[in-house]
Amino acid sequence: MKLGFRRLIIVIFSFLLQISFSLYIYLYVGEHMEIIKALYITISIVIVLGIIKRSKNLSYHLPWIILIMISPIFGGLLYITIGINLRRNKAFSKITKNTIKEKKYLVQDENIALEIEKRRKSKLKYLYDYCKYLVTKNNNLKYYASGEVAYEDILKDLKKAKKYIFMEYFIINEGIMWNSILEILEEKASSGVEVRVMYDDMGCIHTLPNDYPKILGEKGIKCVAFNPVKPFLGIFMNNRDHRKILVIDGEIAYTGGINISDEYINKVKRFGYWKDNAIRVIGDAVWSYTVMFLTMWNSYSKDDKDYTIYKHEFDNIEENGYTVPYGDTPLDDEVTGEDVYLNIINQAKKYIYIYTPYLIIDNNMQNALTLASKRGVDIRIIVPGIPDKKVIYSLTQSYFAPLAAAGVKIYKYTPGFVHSKVFVSDDKVATVGTINMDYRSLYLHFECGLYMEEVDVIKYIKKDLCDAIDRSHLLTKKEANPSIIKAIWQSILRLFAPLL
Repeated sequence: MKLGFRRLIIVIFSFLLQISFSLYIYLYVGEHMEIIKALYITISIVIVLGIIKRSKNLSYHLPWIILIMISPIFGGLLYITIGINLRRNKAFSKITKNTIKEKKYLVQDENIALEIEKRRKSKLKYLYDYCKYLVTKNNNLKYYASGEVAYEDILKDLKKAKKYIFMEYFIINEGIMWNSILEILEEKASSGVEVRVMYDDMGCIHTLPNDYPKILGEKGIKCVAFNPVKPFLGIFMNNRDHRKILVIDGEIAYTGGINISDEYINKVKRFGYWKDNAIRVIGDAVWSYTVMFLTMWNSYSKDDKDYTIYKHEFDNIEENGYTVPYGDTPLDDEVTGEDVYLNIINQAKKYIYIYTPYLIIDNNMQNALTLASKRGVDIRIIVPGIPDKKVIYSLTQSYFAPLAAAGVKIYKYTPGFVHSKVFVSDDKVATVGTINMDYRSLYLHFECGLYMEEVDVIKYIKKDLCDAIDRSHLLTKKEANPSIIKAIWQSILRLFAPLL
């Protein structure tokens, strides 16, 4: 914790140093200030025009545009330093190249491809045709309504590993959960099983020491920190690896909301009961998660020339529906995570039930939800009863009034904090994964999800949300409307929502 805090202080100090340097130019180079200011204004106008041209969603970039136009010097410098960091990050450039190159490993089954073509209005077509993710049918799925139940099966499956274990998580925190997993990983590594662990450096800045890859390396475990926080030259803090992926022998994959930390399995209580979820995949869909992991891993450590050595061939499992593992990245032109959500909302006929810890949505999402509700779709959104971040929760609350006015039902989960990210609709479609309904997940982070259509597990996902609704408080329209002072505060927060 102390080491992580010191690293954070260094990052903040270096950031303030850059601002101080800009302030020095502004105050002490007076005779050339008009020329410098004119130059900065010109640069800022060019940047704003570039933002408008390239923007996937202007509501996301609006705070940057306002900041740059109000303060051309500071706004322009901040955007150059932080806002366009993707183009300056060598690792991200490698991820882009690997993502394109490694699509060759995702070869669609011809029979399923024909089925998709016949279902022209299906959401499967978007994921297959435009995002190039595999649609699979040969799978067995198990949904976990809590982190602690998933944790038990994760330990059992890890102990059965014979060839390899791949782990990619946003947060790894030393404690009961990680220590028990690490004990198994050490034992497996010593017996010849290949073990790889990847974690997000910013996500673990308070939980792991700076040299943790070296520490695990000494235990025989290969380890990579994603996008390491660098105190000087290149503070790329906005784009993080928020994925949660566990692959065992190419036979089993886990994803969902849970990170590797004790609050996710309720061994410690931080915000009441921590409501989370996971899903286990056995079948052809596991290969997609294997490729996702290897694509990210080889952007930092070039270990693999042929991914197919990690592929497992399955017998017929006879699942009766479609399963599509998908990823989301800020490096391409698709906003896959949001588009999956929007497709579900726009095509819903009877109901949509949603888990989300953060409800910080853009105009597209808000309009889709309100229009679906107005056409008679029963929309229920479950948010935390006990927030983990008060400012962010205040921002979440700012969306309650317009949604409630349109008939969307907002439920506060009374026992505690909701961390699940789940959509289920019409007993036919569902998605489970890591993607929050906020700007960071939808536009900035690397994410993943599992889209399902007409599979048996959907009924268990629906039951989980129905059970949570029974334990939640339905907000009245009066409760959803804030006081005048709170409304002003929320309006200010809404303005800068994409930066929070």
